[in-house]
Amino acid sequence: MSAAAPRRPGQLPGRRRRAGAGPAVVACGGGHGLAASLSALRHLSERLTAVVTVADDGGSSGRLREEFGVLPPGDLRMALSALCDDTEWGRTWRDVLQHRFHTDGALHDHAVGNLLIVALWEQLGDAVAGLDLVAQLLGARGRVLPMSSVPLRIEADVAGLHPDPERLEVVRGQVAVATTEGRVAGVRLLPGDPPARPEAVEAVLAADWVVLGPGSWFTSVTPHLLVPDLAAALQATPARRCLVLNLSAQRGEATGLSAADHVRALTAHAPRLRLDVVLADPSAVEDVEDLATSAEAAGARLVLRQVGRGGVPEHDPLRLAAAFRDVFDGAWGDVG
Repeated sequence: MSAAAPRRPGQLPGRRRRAGAGPAVVACGGGHGLAASLSALRHLSERLTAVVTVADDGGSSGRLREEFGVLPPGDLRMALSALCDDTEWGRTWRDVLQHRFHTDGALHDHAVGNLLIVALWEQLGDAVAGLDLVAQLLGARGRVLPMSSVPLRIEADVAGLHPDPERLEVVRGQVAVATTEGRVAGVRLLPGDPPARPEAVEAVLAADWVVLGPGSWFTSVTPHLLVPDLAAALQATPARRCLVLNLSAQRGEATGLSAADHVRALTAHAPRLRLDVVLADPSAVEDVEDLATSAEAAGARLVLRQVGRGGVPEHDPLRLAAAFRDVFDGAWGDVG
């Protein structure tokens, strides 16, 4: 009997995957919203690419980006964890990556995965190479890419922070914008013309479907439309585009926005972006006709599906996967 070939780190013994299983899907976003999309999409395809925002300036990620001058690793870590292999090996390494230290010392609240990612970036000198190595360790069902080559800052024009309700105040920083008590009128990135990561642009142009959202609307979803080369790719790609709406308005940056307002806010930042499908849970829609109109204005058809857990504003991976399957197959059924 011949000797078995050596196993690469993260390669699972006795497991073979079908190459190119499922459609090529690019999911854009960050944080828990992107993780929800990936947790659902992994049931439909192994040709997944997550394109992740890199503007986080809070918590462990914020501390590491300030200390080392690196991309904030937290949202990248969460996307990798959502794509981990569904085996004891993959789940164990996912839990290790997500583990946070609780101590009175300097490591308090740092996630192990954040530290590992930054260490690999220092060793390899390349952000994508480091993420690919973590993906290999997890046996990840897809690839995770930063949307830009440099860490970004978010700056917003916010109304309602001054006695004059129409006066706009500038709020800077992802955490500050996400938790503002005012109404966000628009956002932009600093630097204003950031470089897109070439691998992310290539993935968008080669995709069958691009999924935007759910997630923090102005700090996780919209920023992808503000990186010029990435925005151009999202407009030019032959892929079809699906916008997934949140199950509730995020307290802070999206307070008071209806489901239709979310669509209008996104397209206001990218007027040339055309959508094919807007996917929403009926329980989160205040006015179906208004939402259908806003979707149609963006070139899209409204698809209503129950995708929440029921009583909790969280997407259920299996329900969301079923909704994505209907969307990808064109079996849209009951729509607004």
